[in-house]
Amino acid sequence: MNHRLLLLFVGCFWALAGTPTEAQIRIEKPAGEKIGIHLAGLQVGSDAASTEFMQALRTNLERSGWFRVVGAGQAEIAVSGRVQPRGNELRVECRVTGTQNRQTYINQSYRHAANDARRLAQRITDDIVEQVTGRPGIASSRIVIVGSSGRNRELYMIDPDGSNLTQLTSDRNTSVRPRFGSNARELTYTGYLQGFPDVYLVDLESGDRRAISRSSGLNTGGQISPNGQEVALILSKDGNPELYVMQLRSGRLTRLTNTPAANEASPSWSPDGSEIVYVSDQTGRPQLYIISRTGGAPRRITTRGTENVSPDWGDNGLIAYTTRVGRQYQIAIMDPRSGEVRNISDPAGGDFEDPSWAPNGRHLAVAQRQNFRSQIYIIDTAGDAPVRLTPARGDWYTPAWSPK
Repeated sequence: MNHRLLLLFVGCFWALAGTPTEAQIRIEKPAGEKIGIHLAGLQVGSDAASTEFMQALRTNLERSGWFRVVGAGQAEIAVSGRVQPRGNELRVECRVTGTQNRQTYINQSYRHAANDARRLAQRITDDIVEQVTGRPGIASSRIVIVGSSGRNRELYMIDPDGSNLTQLTSDRNTSVRPRFGSNARELTYTGYLQGFPDVYLVDLESGDRRAISRSSGLNTGGQISPNGQEVALILSKDGNPELYVMQLRSGRLTRLTNTPAANEASPSWSPDGSEIVYVSDQTGRPQLYIISRTGGAPRRITTRGTENVSPDWGDNGLIAYTTRVGRQYQIAIMDPRSGEVRNISDPAGGDFEDPSWAPNGRHLAVAQRQNFRSQIYIIDTAGDAPVRLTPARGDWYTPAWSPK
């Protein structure tokens, strides 16, 4: 099975994105090139927690897209120190230095529960990525996915390295389209607990769940605005599905679209919350439109592909979406300011759908359908080969990547 990506994004675009503010020497490379990092300077015992920590540290550094683990003679970055259990804790003395520029990036002590060594590795990975490259890491983020069990579809959470698969709902029903709020604590999704599609809001720390939209007819598409005060919804309470914005505190609704002969779907907020991209089939086929948060005339932004659906507007300002080319579904990325579009999935890899941006603005979680099975993959838009995230058993759909 060939899952290699077509390298269609120019790596230097990502290398130039963002400027660190600290008075520190960053290593600047195009995103397609790797920084050699040497880990053998870490003194590690043979205990289970230390072994798990080192395995997770290596996996997460390589999956970040910025590093490759190399020998001492090839390294631009050296990691030294000590990893040792102390009672119920795992303690790490970590020093990260540049082998050529002599810059000290990290000189810090870490500690965490020994039975959760992988979490400590994720934290240190993100610190290394941020301090060396000036860009956010993804190791400590989370991805919510839909898993199928018989006729039921439940929500699960998984780490970007494929660990800690945890079931979130046990509704014995259908749960679809999870979306994180403005932080990693809140999650919206559409559930059929009462036999009809309603939108629910979940507090992932407390486990509390409440319905925020139970209008008659269809309730779906819930996504919380960047300021955390509003939620975009698709409701059919007045006829066909239309786009609304609801104030979370008061429940007050504002209708944004009015297309009696069409259907709207899949809203996603712009990074500043001033606009919403969504799907409408008002021309006969589903295409992407952008509308102001205050309403007004929408503008169509897609012209290629017979169908364009499932947009996700990333903090990097780019919109990732599913486009149908011929008989296949692929992942495309658009800059809505210039209209430039790049297809980033390999047509030989089957159908790719439902993209969700990582908080680093470089990776995407997507659903891949091939041979009547659906799995979740991580795609690196800078050109690394896609990596399967989910276990082989079961079918997995509609990923949603958390904020940092």
